[in-house]
Amino acid sequence: MLLIGVLAVMAWSAWKPHDRLTWWLETLPGMAGIIVLAATYNRFRFTTLCYVFIALHISLLCVGGHYTYAREPVFNWLRETFHWHRNYFDRLGHFAQGFVPALIARELFIRLRVFSRPGWMPFLVLSVCLAISACYEFIEWWTALLSGSASTEFLATQGDIWDTQADMFMALVGATCALLFAAPLQDRLLQKDR
Repeated sequence: MLLIGVLAVMAWSAWKPHDRLTWWLETLPGMAGIIVLAATYNRFRFTTLCYVFIALHISLLCVGGHYTYAREPVFNWLRETFHWHRNYFDRLGHFAQGFVPALIARELFIRLRVFSRPGWMPFLVLSVCLAISACYEFIEWWTALLSGSASTEFLATQGDIWDTQADMFMALVGATCALLFAAPLQDRLLQKDR
């Protein structure tokens, strides 16, 4: 059901997006994730909790790809209502970029028994999430260098000189929230699977 829902959101997203190049750049990570998850489903299944948050994250990518992060309508309405200086939809996306990989990394570490000392797990989960966020910022930077002005929609900095740092900080906040609030539920679900 989650896969059908995500594919429906992706199909909607692909129909007349604001900018086709931006759509591809924003949705490709979600497409790659779907392919990897489908290819590994019989050998390694995540908890339903993980799949739900992965589906939500891919859906966020699709919404951002359809409208672009700077033009997402709900956050435009919030910007006008609360007199924000920018559309903060991309911050939600970067929060998810920390939250969801934290659950994935944590579940992989636990189920593959990566640690003999589990006390290191929170530090290393946060490190993995920050590494993913930094790599994504590198991709944005390289896209800007290669495509020039065409990258403006993809970058969605909206004049914020600290956008890259704020994006990585939001990924850190998202990963921390996953460890604090979702990890106990994830532990209970993993115990049931054993």
